[in-house]
Amino acid sequence: MTGKSVPQNLELSHPDKVMFPEQGFTKADLAEYYQQTSPTILPHLRDRPLMAQRFPDGIGAQGFYQKDAPDFFPAWVPRARLKKKEGGFIKQVMANNRSTLLYLVDLACITLHPWLSRADRPNLPDRVIFDLDPAEGVSDFPQVIQTAGMLRNLLGRIGLRPYVMTTGSRGLHVVAPLLRREGFDQVRSFAQDVAQRLAAEHPGLLTTEQRLAKRGGRLYLDVARNGYGQTSVAPYAVRALPGAPVATPLEWSELTASGLGPQSYHLGNILGRLDQQPDPWQGMGRHGRSLAQARRNLKELVG
Repeated sequence: MTGKSVPQNLELSHPDKVMFPEQGFTKADLAEYYQQTSPTILPHLRDRPLMAQRFPDGIGAQGFYQKDAPDFFPAWVPRARLKKKEGGFIKQVMANNRSTLLYLVDLACITLHPWLSRADRPNLPDRVIFDLDPAEGVSDFPQVIQTAGMLRNLLGRIGLRPYVMTTGSRGLHVVAPLLRREGFDQVRSFAQDVAQRLAAEHPGLLTTEQRLAKRGGRLYLDVARNGYGQTSVAPYAVRALPGAPVATPLEWSELTASGLGPQSYHLGNILGRLDQQPDPWQGMGRHGRSLAQARRNLKELVG
């Protein structure tokens, strides 16, 4: 991380550029949202390498993912130097402050995708994640809600504290914080064991089958994001989809709310929600639990 002073005010280029054509949301609207929510979103991003999803001409045109932090980035933008799986190194940006967050927005970054580990110990994730989407071609969010509840129950039985979030796309993420003691291979193996256990308990509803043709309309328990260099959508990140939906952490009790969907919250109503209630994921890191103990508990449960 650089010691260069961080500017307090940034001038937005092309603030009237339309990013969401159907709603007319502009780059200025996007920047205003991220500025207002920065006290809430920055704790979820701090010290985590990021992949930025950029749309220079708005979501009506082709966008791209940017992993590296180019040389033209200002010196005050925090970076992490990380080993690549295929060899060599890459520098990635970290949104540790509001100015960096707004600088990325000025580059037409709509969605932020952080790592599951932090830059000081990039090989040691501090969370395990389960990605729950409806079966391909099926629009069945109640099935996703039901699965999230069953996963919550199982994770709780083995000593973890799970959290839930709408992805702003098609489904839910269930995340449990961990102590930073084991690597990604161990975390992914554990997540696979949990998924297999849950699928065995509900074989007509859930599957761990990677091949689409063999899923038979069942919900796929996706644990692939639990890998080195993999990312997941940040809490409160805007998605590059019509309607400008926002990935939104929920209280577990909210899953029973009538009409809840994966895109229930968006740029038009998310600030109202945040005015009325605190972030359900606030302080999540304080509840990290031992993966080794959870693994032993799962083994006893299966046995």
